[in-house]
Amino acid sequence: MTSPLVRSRTAALIALCAGSLMIILDGSIVTVALPAIQRDLHFSPANLTWTVNAYMIAFGGLLLLAGRLGDLVGRKRVFIAGLAVFTAASLLCGLATDQETLIAARFVQGVGGALTSAVGLGMIVTLFPEPRERGTAIGAFSFVGAAGASIGQVLGGVLTEAINWHWIFFINLPIGAATLALAVRVLPAERGLGLGAGADAVGAVLVTSGLMLTVYTIVQTGRHGWTAPSTLGLGAVSVALLAGFVLRQARAAAPLLPLRMFRSRNVSGANLIQILMVSALFGFQILIALYAQNVLGYGALGTGLAMLPAAGMIATVSLLLSARLIARFGERLVLLTGLASLVVALLLLTRLPAHADYVVDMLPTMLLAGGFGLAISAVTALGMSGAKPDDAGVASGLFSTAQQVGGALGVAVLSTLATARTTGLAAHGHDRATALTGGFHLAFGVGAGLLAAAFVLALTVLLQPRRTTAAPAGAPADAPTAPASAH
Repeated sequence: MTSPLVRSRTAALIALCAGSLMIILDGSIVTVALPAIQRDLHFSPANLTWTVNAYMIAFGGLLLLAGRLGDLVGRKRVFIAGLAVFTAASLLCGLATDQETLIAARFVQGVGGALTSAVGLGMIVTLFPEPRERGTAIGAFSFVGAAGASIGQVLGGVLTEAINWHWIFFINLPIGAATLALAVRVLPAERGLGLGAGADAVGAVLVTSGLMLTVYTIVQTGRHGWTAPSTLGLGAVSVALLAGFVLRQARAAAPLLPLRMFRSRNVSGANLIQILMVSALFGFQILIALYAQNVLGYGALGTGLAMLPAAGMIATVSLLLSARLIARFGERLVLLTGLASLVVALLLLTRLPAHADYVVDMLPTMLLAGGFGLAISAVTALGMSGAKPDDAGVASGLFSTAQQVGGALGVAVLSTLATARTTGLAAHGHDRATALTGGFHLAFGVGAGLLAAAFVLALTVLLQPRRTTAAPAGAPADAPTAPASAH
């Protein structure tokens, strides 16, 4: 018979996964509906990007601060506040009848998304201290993140084609309300450390402005290019702000982000690996959808259905295999196996023909994408391995920030490379389908290179924690101990 403790923790995990799923679904649903939004609200191509960019800037810029706020005032409070803000902003998005309202509401959505997403992993770390249980919980949470995007593309196509684009936002209202009611009831109450334990106002301004400007600079490269004076200037300012933040944290009595966390090879390595991995896979997700629609002629719904096998494989691996394999072979080996599968998956895409057969040319990659279910679960466990109970929120926020920056960087870089290659091939007389396919080939090859670099980094930097005894008080994060435990 299931004990009350197990039932309460399971209910809490369901609430955390539901909140994460709503936010991730929203991101992929919006991308499918962009053409309909453009037609209805008369967006120019340049202004249309702000329906995505406004969200990304707020989301990516506030994750780290939101994670630390969770440690200080209580992660449950921050999670619930984020759900409320996100749900209310979704209503405003759905009611929008002009460009300005939609863009402003999307920015507010990004704020709510950051508050909710930043503390989720931190709550899992404290809810599931035993390594095997934590592995299972992280596997479920990782599945929600990995498969939710694919499900969102299908749902976005259905809602946009069957009703209208407004319903891609209205669908969040019942989901948000139900998740909010569940979270209030089942998430454990936390008092937090108090604002005095880490109320570094200067650090908060530096890191938030630095991250927001970094994301803004990256997303604007599609319009201005990587070598434009505006890009280089804003990039330099971003680096200066973030460097100032690091210096501030080294000297502050109550730092927003304790730099001791980076002494762990596993924490630092896992965050770098995630940036590389997510850069490749976010770019893959966008570009394979563009290939399916612009080269093969699939519709929005057909594109989502074409990617469902990837979601199914990721679900199977994340939920049924990852925790067991990690418990038996360790996070490091499981991560390497997952990365190797993903390298092969993207290399196969470099051979896509302009007139592809789905079963022969695309399905193998969708099945190999199941390696992401292994890789994301393992890298998440390693990325949270240096988190103490008092700073699990900021560790979660840091890990989510690395994911968001990696995603923005990957889409910007791979899309730019694909466009440049396509333009060059078209100028040399290739037809549209062939030129587009050549551009995608280059982007997929670069993505495979990023994953290969992540594999090398995992092989050379990461250490496999032992599973024997808990670390003594004050031990460094990479001391022999249970993986992903709070040191």
